[in-house]
Amino acid sequence: MNNIAISDEDYKKFCEFFYRKTGIFFDESKRYFVDKRLIERIEANGAPNFRSYFVKMRFATDDVELQALINSMTVNETYFMREDYQFKVLTESVMDEIVRHKRSADPVRIWCIPSSTGEEPYSVGISLLEGWPGINEHDVEIFSSDIDTTVLQKARIAKYSARSLMRMSEKMKQTYFKRVGDEYQLINDLREAVTFSQCNLSDANDTKKFKGIDVVFCRNLLIYFDDASRRMAVQNLYDSMSPGGFIFLGHSESMSRMSSLFKLRKFGSVIVYQKPL
Repeated sequence: MNNIAISDEDYKKFCEFFYRKTGIFFDESKRYFVDKRLIERIEANGAPNFRSYFVKMRFATDDVELQALINSMTVNETYFMREDYQFKVLTESVMDEIVRHKRSADPVRIWCIPSSTGEEPYSVGISLLEGWPGINEHDVEIFSSDIDTTVLQKARIAKYSARSLMRMSEKMKQTYFKRVGDEYQLINDLREAVTFSQCNLSDANDTKKFKGIDVVFCRNLLIYFDDASRRMAVQNLYDSMSPGGFIFLGHSESMSRMSSLFKLRKFGSVIVYQKPL
């Protein structure tokens, strides 16, 4: 094994490069995490040091190693029905408000970014089936995206550990999953209801393929961005959404600190942001 070290200059150079590529900002507090993952990629490529790896990766004729690096550096910690009070607001208030402003033939389009391993978009689907009567009258399209190709593949397979289902009732588990050994396989109808794709939220060329989105779940992603990349990401989300569309952020995130494009809406104690009609 190589005795590889990442110097302060190396760290700064890498973080600037990664930020330009992804919009994700690593400060000194992430130093241990970044160094560890970066050294793993250097060793996996058989490079003797950071400089050799960095030059080879930057000037490669394809993006294979860049994507492997992105996959390594992104954090994907999630489970079904996380912050489920937001799903309750979706099914009890938001969906009805959206369909009032749409022609009955037009689908309701929901976009979850980041996808991670699929728990969130599938939780949206389960919540609609369980809690929104309008699901029988309206066509709903669910899209989910992530910059990490590894987690997208896992999301499409939709096989989960018991830990991922820790917030679900036994009835839900029996209705929407099949036990396979120690894991739970999501039923095919739900797997087929979600369309997964790779997307870099800070890249307008990636996000422009999403149009007419009525609901966005973008929870606990923008905390990894700095102010400039947050503003860019929020603008890209805004451009993808229909007038009157809603966006759910993580409980520690506030749109008012990032953009004035959206108006704040409160449903009970739950804050949601809306693109003006």
